[in-house]
Amino acid sequence: MKILLLLVSSCLSFVAFGQLESPVGRWKTIDEDTGQPKSIVEIYPEGDRYSGKIAEILTDNRTAVCTECSGSKHNRPILGMVIIEDLEPADDNEPTWEGGTILDPQKGSTYKLTVWYADDKPDELYVRGKHWTGLYRTQKWFRE
Repeated sequence: MKILLLLVSSCLSFVAFGQLESPVGRWKTIDEDTGQPKSIVEIYPEGDRYSGKIAEILTDNRTAVCTECSGSKHNRPILGMVIIEDLEPADDNEPTWEGGTILDPQKGSTYKLTVWYADDKPDELYVRGKHWTGLYRTQKWFRE
């Protein structure tokens, strides 16, 4: 029986560690003003990098368009919009990804992006957007 418990706990550890090897998954975002769930962002591999799109909108404004966006995303639906692009693993040995960009569809602004797990927890992801001025904002997203 002890061997079976040891085997099961080892397998669960490998599963949890495997989830830390990439940010792939569906992540619930939280509105900073209301504290309520706002959207589901799906992060997926694209070659050796990662992208992410708005997979679900959890507020009443499910048909919103990006009025503040420029270029090809201007006045396009936010639902399905790619907001994370070119995210890649960091050079260190930590479960961290950087080098990409993230779009805030409400402001139409794009920021440099860094993503990492909260204290090696595979169900909490920190997402930091950094403006060229050096100012940044960090959100915690939760695995869906």
